[in-house]
Parts: sequence; C-alpha cells; structure tokens
Amino acid sequence: MSDGTPKNDVARPARDHEAADDPGVLARVAQQRSTRRAFIKGVIASGAAVSAAGYLFARPGAALAQAPGAVERLISLNVNGQVRRVDVLPQETLAMTLPYKLGLTGTKLGCDRGECGACTVLVDDVPLYACSVLTHGMRERAITTVEGVEGPDGALHPVQQAFVDELGPQCGFCTPGQVMAAVGLLKANPNPTVEEARLAMSGNICRCGAYDHYLRGVMRAAGEA
Repeated sequence: MSDGTPKNDVARPARDHEAADDPGVLARVAQQRSTRRAFIKGVIASGAAVSAAGYLFARPGAALAQAPGAVERLISLNVNGQVRRVDVLPQETLAMTLPYKLGLTGTKLGCDRGECGACTVLVDDVPLYACSVLTHGMRERAITTVEGVEGPDGALHPVQQAFVDELGPQCGFCTPGQVMAAVGLLKANPNPTVEEARLAMSGNICRCGAYDHYLRGVMRAAGEA
C-alpha cells in the first residue's frame, strides 16, 4: 500500500548520487574515452603504415608501381639553364608552375586563355603562351623566362634596355611578355622590318596602349644587336 511518498523522485537522486560516487562507473567512462581515442590514433597510424609499406619493403632499385593511367607528379624542368625538380599536377599549366611553384614571378597570368600574351615565355627559343601548355609536356624542353634573359652580370637584355629607352613600360604588367616575344623574334630574325616586328608583337596586348613604344623598342634593339 502506498504511503503517498513519491518513491521515484526520491530514488532517482539516490541512484545518481551512487553512480557519481561509484569509482567503477568513472573508470568505465574513462576507459571508453581512452579506447575511442586509441581507435582513432590506430586508424591514422595504420593508414600511414600502409602508405609507407611500399617504400619500406620495396626491393633495392625496384621502381614503385603506379596505378594505370597515373601521371608522375615530381618532374624535372630545364628553366633558364637550370634543371629544377617540381611537383606538378596533371592538368597544371606552365603559367601556374613558373610563378607559384618555382618563384619566377616575371611570368604574369593575365587572361589564362591564350589571348593577352602576358605569360609569354620561350620554349626552345620559340615564344609560347605559358597558360596554353601543360607543364608535363615541357619535359626535356628548354624554357626561358624573363628572369633568364639578363646578362651574366645582371645587365639588362638589349630588348629590355630598348624598351626602357623608348618608354615602353607603363603599368608594366604586360612588359615581361612583350620582352619575351621580342627576344624570340630577334632570335629567329635579327633584322626584322617594321611590319614583321608588328606582326610578331601582335599577340601581346598592352592595356595602356603603348604599342608604338614597344614597336620602336624592338627596332632599336634590332639595330643594336
């Protein structure tokens, strides 16, 4: 027979108090947390172990197998006469690799669609838009950027000096591409006519409108070469 006492209300605080005082409960909770942490650490460690297994247990001199269709990311590039090792993504363009991976910031990324010419470099002495070629296709090719045309003592290239003398650079963003297009022209044709020079430089956009200044610079450099 009930005496009217709310047994549930009285018993619940008692059970909670007993659970709080029971060292076994706390130990089990602590053990569960520790086990969870250990499990996560174990997953991470096992993943690292599996990744490294091929390196640890490979036969000396044996090449690591790659998945079918995989592209080797660590490649060698001949840039400005130096062989540079660089990690390159499969779809990465030369315009991304040169400034962001190799620190050659003279190569400017403008339109990124092969129209403005700001990223012009020489590949085997031929002017190319760096944004329009994949870096992986540049293996065993000789790449020259604007940093590579200066003299051994740091003197300006005749094209660079001629552009300065003719007041070609205005904002300067397109200037590296203009320089490389002109250098490529003079390598192929040391004595171009004005029309030949105009045609060779037509792929480089100058948003400041200094086309005549750059053209006169090309002709000045041709006369001094």
